[in-house]
Amino acid sequence: MDLSRAQISGTGIPVRGNDIDTDRIIPARFMKCVTFEGLGEYAFHDERFAEDGSAKDHSFNDERYRNGNILIVNKNFGCGSSREHAPQSLNRFGITAVIGESFAEIFAGNCAVMGIPAVRATENDVQQLMSGVEKDPSVDVAIDLEEQAVRFGTEQFAVTLPDSARKALISGTWDTTAMLLANDAAIAATAARIPYMVDFAVSKS
Repeated sequence: MDLSRAQISGTGIPVRGNDIDTDRIIPARFMKCVTFEGLGEYAFHDERFAEDGSAKDHSFNDERYRNGNILIVNKNFGCGSSREHAPQSLNRFGITAVIGESFAEIFAGNCAVMGIPAVRATENDVQQLMSGVEKDPSVDVAIDLEEQAVRFGTEQFAVTLPDSARKALISGTWDTTAMLLANDAAIAATAARIPYMVDFAVSKS
């Protein structure tokens, strides 16, 4: 299974505003779940819907961005609590990458271990990308982690992310569970060489 996230492309969804915290991304009342399944429908819920259920003016409700998969944000996105539910809800909404001016460290880390690059760009480049996507929502946006660049239309600009995250996303080693399951034979062989694991049994009381 190829888990590399070296290149990700698609169309953008701009969400303007600084300091958008995890409670705005996924309100706490929707976190009473055993698994993360179904969280996508609650992404930005209170930003998208009034108390009576009517839709507000928000990018996630805009038909122009209905098929968008690359979220474009401003400064300090994902601040607040360390809840993993925030990137989980975005992922299950269909977001596969995030481009922003800056991110809360824990949020960006949670994204990386889910295979979602959270790449940083300058304020000017993010504003240009947002404006370009707002003008033409169908414009292709491509992230190249090897070259550390974003391309859209005829434009290109540099992006950064922590080197450890970049290497893991490029190599596909970000998914530690998949790596573990793919190496079950090696794990069994190692266990067979450990004396206390051989013929291990739990004694009955």
